[in-house]
Amino acid sequence: MADASQINFLPAELSIIVPTFNESQNVPLLAEAVAKALPGVRWEMIYVDDNSPDGTSETVRQMALVDPRIRVIHRHNRRGLATACIEGILSSAAPYAAVIDADLQHDEKILGAMLERIRQDNVDLVVGSRYVEGGGVGDWDSKRVMVSKVATRMATRLTRTPISDPMSGFFMVRRDAFLRSLPNLSSIGFKILLDIAASAPQPLRVAEVPYTFRTRQHGESKLDSLVLWEYLQLILDKAFGRYIPARFMSFAMVGSFGVFVHFTILTIMFMGVGATFEVSQAAASIVAISNNFFLNNALTYRDQRLKGRALFFGWVTFNLVCATGAAANIGVADWLFGRNTYWVLSAIAGVLVSVVWNYAMSSLFTWRRRS
Repeated sequence: MADASQINFLPAELSIIVPTFNESQNVPLLAEAVAKALPGVRWEMIYVDDNSPDGTSETVRQMALVDPRIRVIHRHNRRGLATACIEGILSSAAPYAAVIDADLQHDEKILGAMLERIRQDNVDLVVGSRYVEGGGVGDWDSKRVMVSKVATRMATRLTRTPISDPMSGFFMVRRDAFLRSLPNLSSIGFKILLDIAASAPQPLRVAEVPYTFRTRQHGESKLDSLVLWEYLQLILDKAFGRYIPARFMSFAMVGSFGVFVHFTILTIMFMGVGATFEVSQAAASIVAISNNFFLNNALTYRDQRLKGRALFFGWVTFNLVCATGAAANIGVADWLFGRNTYWVLSAIAGVLVSVVWNYAMSSLFTWRRRS
């Protein structure tokens, strides 16, 4: 890393935003690689760390004592790659901002070419692309390639912007272009490039620079099956978010599966076991409520996910606030069934009452944001 006496203290032209979680081994390697890749460029590197238990924030602080171009934003009780990138960009005054992963899978050597391209007045956004000539996905297996291509097709239809790799997490954007997109950003999931492009009031002017995706050196990948759910949430939010909040759509999708669970239990007990309709409906309601709680905790409220003791108390709270809804569910369904309404229609009416109550009360109490 450069000695402090060699650093140009003029204002940074380029802010490099690096969202991190458990990347203590990688962050010094990335800083050294960037310093070599950008000789003569006034840059700063802003690590946005989500309170990594491996001490990533402290590692960056020690780096910053040697090189003042390096800073850290240490977030507590906040998680998410998209929001980390947004906070990092907003914390800087540089006219250009780049986003790069900390795991060294993005090729920092093309940052210079990206900067040269974005300095031209006819470009708002420069994307490090795996899908233009000269780029590549490295050692990805066929399944990951297929998933990426499907997600890319979906994203391309949404952005209205010709980007060969809208799923890239490696890009550079003009500050003025980012600020135009800012009011409409969804801040959902991990594909902030897609969010920026789809949120722009006018299509962005885009250039692409090829690179080959590299293998992670240290640590574990942050990708898991739930990021696909977040991606779906982002797509739905950009398509329909002006009419329906994305969190409500996620809650509704979980609720749809809860309806399946409800009817499965109801059918088994009422049609199979021969229990009374009242008992069957009550059992189905209890199981469906618990199912919705755990799925919403994992999916809809992933950024506010309850763990440990909080998970147990959240489950208790969820059941308590839904008690009135459950009672209304049973009461409405039983009342309709007693008046010769078909049992399926009776159950649907009860479920609808529970869904409305569950969403409103869980937003207020179970997953409320805590300071």
